[in-house]
Amino acid sequence: MCGRTACSLGADNLRRACAYRDRRGRRRQPEWIRAERYRPSYNKGPQSSGPVLLSRRHLQQDADSSERVLMDMRWGLVPSWFKKDDPSKMQFNTSNCRSDTMLKKSSYKGALLKGKRCVVLADGFYEWQQHSGGKQPYFIYFPQSKDAMAEGKEADEEWRGWRLLTMAGIFDCWEPPSGGETLYTYTIITVDASKDVSFIHHRQVRAGKGAAGRMPAILDGDEAIRKWLDFAEVPTQEAVKLIQPTENIVFHPVSTFVNSVRNNAPECLAPIELGAKKEVKATPSSKVMLGWLKNSQEGSPQKKENDLPRWTSQFIHSPSPKKSSADILQQWLGKEGEPAAKKHKA
Repeated sequence: MCGRTACSLGADNLRRACAYRDRRGRRRQPEWIRAERYRPSYNKGPQSSGPVLLSRRHLQQDADSSERVLMDMRWGLVPSWFKKDDPSKMQFNTSNCRSDTMLKKSSYKGALLKGKRCVVLADGFYEWQQHSGGKQPYFIYFPQSKDAMAEGKEADEEWRGWRLLTMAGIFDCWEPPSGGETLYTYTIITVDASKDVSFIHHRQVRAGKGAAGRMPAILDGDEAIRKWLDFAEVPTQEAVKLIQPTENIVFHPVSTFVNSVRNNAPECLAPIELGAKKEVKATPSSKVMLGWLKNSQEGSPQKKENDLPRWTSQFIHSPSPKKSSADILQQWLGKEGEPAAKKHKA
């Protein structure tokens, strides 16, 4: 399942990171709808709001269905047919939607058949590994390509920041029976966990039977994103073929600080060193990054948009080459440890 994510980019940078090419091959950035409602966070849980991409035609009937917009929606789908005045009175959890039942369950089937497909954006997501001493959280994200480590100037049109994780979702619009503002909500589609993260998702079920864990359905590359969003050109039965597990992800262990959804700080996703017996070991760079993250918060409980780390890679690029978690962190953390002046020369 997917029960916690991070999306730390500010509204303007998030828009830049979601650049795409339209039908004519022109580079475009999606327009924000109600950008003032978006709040970056290192620790988002269900019932909080988060950024999603969707086709503009959902909001404007005569719009090109391939045109994208950004919108802040609440996590946890409320079906349009829900009749009570208070969505919190729903008796079932809709933060995740299983891929094998999404065309069967009434909560999702209607919205999916109407083309209400969206892409949920995040730096990455968190998962917890069960062990004898408790639960160990991990941060899971896209590999970041080596050739995109160099920082560009603020005025550069091309984004050279963190490659956002793009998860397939379904959204719906709920109108209060007694009148009021329309509520936009979404669910994240889940699939069987890939081999790379299966050890995190391993479950022990009663009676000695095992069960595969779940992970978000990740859309890897702009072509997959285009097909998922363009509901007018790509029918439902074709689009659902995109919903498959992916091996193109990396991860690292993080502090149990992230366990509480109330904690919203860079420490949530900072790498930590586990015991010597663990597979993932910290590098000297991870210690540098942790110090940078802590120093960045002095005097402020949360970073301002301009102080957020400038991540690496391109949203618009094709799937990244597979790299080990250690390699990616070595580059990422090393870059953050360099002086600002030196980074601009890279």
